[in-house]
Amino acid sequence: MFRYWRYHLPLAVFLLLAVFLWRGLQLDPHKIPSTLINKPVPKFDLPDIMVPGKSFTQQQLLGEISLVNVWATWCTACQQEHPILLDIARDSKVKLYAIDYKDELTEAKNWLAQYGNPFLAIGFDATGQTAIDWGVYGTPETFLIDSQGIIRYKHVGPLTKQVWQHTLLPIINKLRTGAI
Repeated sequence: MFRYWRYHLPLAVFLLLAVFLWRGLQLDPHKIPSTLINKPVPKFDLPDIMVPGKSFTQQQLLGEISLVNVWATWCTACQQEHPILLDIARDSKVKLYAIDYKDELTEAKNWLAQYGNPFLAIGFDATGQTAIDWGVYGTPETFLIDSQGIIRYKHVGPLTKQVWQHTLLPIINKLRTGAI
């Protein structure tokens, strides 16, 4: 009996690992599941980068559909997606807000002055705790919030025109018609 397990146990372990590896290769890295989907935005209170003495809180996300973009000046992908955010802000289908993640305040202000500011409010998350509460893995990440303050979608990675047109806009339209 020992001889049987001696040869077959390593084979069984190898096959089990191969199945897990094969399954992992089938997953889309941009579709990281979030436990916050269909749940209220976590409570937060961050200083607003652009308005000294003012805070950016979850209360500002109530009443209209909005996007919350988590970004940083040190994030090269954030620089790539910024023109899309400027276009979205001009289109005004949704309100744009941001959380500046583990950054330097002066660098963030300079970055926004150089590239433009599409956001209505920008919370300064110096420690990264708010981003952790939101389940952020890295920058950029964008959350679609409904008018009741419920997270409806999370996009990991830079926004593109395709993501905006083929993913976010259809969800926004469904939210507006009450289909979600």
